[in-house]
Amino acid sequence: MRIRALSVALPGAIALSALCLPAAAQAAERPGAAARLGSFAAHGVQPRTSLGNISFSKAVINGGKDIVLGTTTKKSVTVTYTATSSSGVALTEAFLWQGTDSSNTDTITGSLGTDDDPTCAESTTRTGVYACTAVFHINAASDLKNNGVAGTWKLFLGGYDLYANASYDDDVATTRIKKASQLTADATPEPVKKGKAITVTGSLKRANWNNGIYTGYAGQEALLQYRKKGSNTYATLKKVTSGSGGALKTTTTATADGYYRFSFVTNTTTAASTAAGDYVDVR
Repeated sequence: MRIRALSVALPGAIALSALCLPAAAQAAERPGAAARLGSFAAHGVQPRTSLGNISFSKAVINGGKDIVLGTTTKKSVTVTYTATSSSGVALTEAFLWQGTDSSNTDTITGSLGTDDDPTCAESTTRTGVYACTAVFHINAASDLKNNGVAGTWKLFLGGYDLYANASYDDDVATTRIKKASQLTADATPEPVKKGKAITVTGSLKRANWNNGIYTGYAGQEALLQYRKKGSNTYATLKKVTSGSGGALKTTTTATADGYYRFSFVTNTTTAASTAAGDYVDVR
């Protein structure tokens, strides 16, 4: 984790006026998220006084859950955190990002910003402690096209105190942004004699944010599962590895009427999915 502090060369009243402008009023002056993040983090000087050291803690991204996005998913992701400063907090900024150096746009490989500045409310019992909320409105079709990859993203938080000093922490918390996946399953023949072989085929695909379609996900482990008619529980029969284009194929022995499906367990880049059960009549 890296925490830095900087100062803004603005006289007090003028500084506060600029910092308190609503996001909509500043929108024309704001570049893309990567440039905004890099610009904020690029200042390396220390505050002119001991005032203005804002610390960030207790960050929770999306309720602690992974952020799962399909090719056209539009999702509002809420981030809550605490900002603490003996000099008050005038404004905070929040970004989700990937890369190695938040102060250098050349090393920021992915970035997402908020449409509006986060809201912060000071505690009624603890002076200088603020509960803050930021909302990221993410449109997978536009925001993630050629912008970052599935996997781990870091939370960058920055803020200005009432004296126009600023601080930031570029790794307050992490989250995983994952690609949504899709599974299909088809069991044949139907009907089938008891003791005979059943062939179950299907495919595993996941969202491709760059081209906007679901593409085959090869080399991944899926579970063949079976639920006997009248039961509510699926049991795993075997593991199957997806082939070219995400194709799945395996055989099993018919024992009784029931449903067959494939299930994919999540990994670091792709969300879990389960195919609808396909019923087979066993005679």
